[in-house]
Amino acid sequence: MQLTRRAIVAATLLSFGAGLSFGAGAAAARPMKPAEEFFTLPYDGVMPGCDDWFTLQEIAGRLGESEAFFFSSPLRITEFSAIRQTGFRTNGADFIPRRYCTARARFNDERERVLKYNIIERGGLAGFGRGVEWCVVGLDHYHAYAPDCEAAGP
Repeated sequence: MQLTRRAIVAATLLSFGAGLSFGAGAAAARPMKPAEEFFTLPYDGVMPGCDDWFTLQEIAGRLGESEAFFFSSPLRITEFSAIRQTGFRTNGADFIPRRYCTARARFNDERERVLKYNIIERGGLAGFGRGVEWCVVGLDHYHAYAPDCEAAGP
């Protein structure tokens, strides 16, 4: 009797699951669809480059504010150089587009530090606009992107 119940439950679950399209096998079989096609709002498909002035100014401003507010530090970025892209959509087409970048940042203490950042399409507040995540090697006070800001890269 116990075996019969198990067999009925197993057969029911298998027949129910056969009509659904989830699981590892079904996910691998579906066609890849770029994440932009999931958005309901218009999308022009253009992401800013690593050398985008607005992105760099946002990083400089937010870093200066956080250093002053949380650490009572006067550190500010004064200049960017050696800006280059290290990856684009490295997570695959199914994920929200991300551009990974690195640069040298000169600070007001006359030191140069490595800046790693990524630009996220539709990563702004409530999915509007782009978002930016960044980390300065040696200034990751809470080790959010440890080790040495590697988690901010591709």
